[in-house]
Amino acid sequence: MTGAGGSGGALLVVGDVITDVVARHRGPLAPGTDTAAAVRTVPGGAGANVACWAARRGGTEVRFLGRVGADSAAWHERELVDRGVRPLLVVDPRAPTGTVICLVDADASAERTFLTDSGASLRLGADDWSPALLDGVAWLHLSGYLFFSEPSRALVAAALESARARGVPVSVDPASAGFLAVLGADRFLSLVEGVDVLLPSRDEACLLTGLPDAGDAAAKLSRLIPLVVVKQGDAGALVARSGAVRARVPAEPAAPVDTTGAGDAFTGAFLATLLGGGRPEEAVAEGCRAGARAVEQVGGRPERAA
Repeated sequence: MTGAGGSGGALLVVGDVITDVVARHRGPLAPGTDTAAAVRTVPGGAGANVACWAARRGGTEVRFLGRVGADSAAWHERELVDRGVRPLLVVDPRAPTGTVICLVDADASAERTFLTDSGASLRLGADDWSPALLDGVAWLHLSGYLFFSEPSRALVAAALESARARGVPVSVDPASAGFLAVLGADRFLSLVEGVDVLLPSRDEACLLTGLPDAGDAAAKLSRLIPLVVVKQGDAGALVARSGAVRARVPAEPAAPVDTTGAGDAFTGAFLATLLGGGRPEEAVAEGCRAGARAVEQVGGRPERAA
């Protein structure tokens, strides 16, 4: 794979859109009493974040399919539009929009812990999919959170079938090592059979292979999937093909404030660069740059489009 060749088609991202409540505190939480924190409510969700970072690069139409509750549908649609994304939101009549509490320790390299109520996002199902969603689409990206509920797994199967029928390349970001462990590595790998690009974090790659070294894990995964990119945070990223690591791309310097969404920023910039005709190594370098910018701000989205 040498890049998408600048085909001019759109990027369709399918996944989760979430309301993030980011609480930045210093040092350990104090059980049973108060811990001072700076708290902000911002739009989030791994899939929606990827779409916004992809749109930030410009030159590629970015569409996003996700499910929200009626409680905040208008706000989420506006936030996506403001960042240059064409929203295709399904409004759930029963479930509220998912919410994630992001606990960010400002004294621990801005490392974050998530408390997740996925809400309507995990109710995105096969009935919300249509092959017509791929009209004008050059690339399909699936958020890993789709693999963690039965309705969304049915959508994944339908979307992959449609993409194969049209020859549309597909990428997947596993998204959550915690949920991935519950689902099981073997089951996840069977569900992503036939995808073109896998973009796991270091922890996710090691979990999927049972190997402790990220390079070994990337190499093993690339025997199953044509292109594997392992995101390693401040250690950069690995590019693997045909059973071997082909490139190691260094991270960009950054002063972390909140690491929420750094991997999503990487994925969005990577996909936009690939769709613009860049080689995978070039796309990975752009991903590292976007990840560095993401950790220097609060929340998982880029600033609004001008």
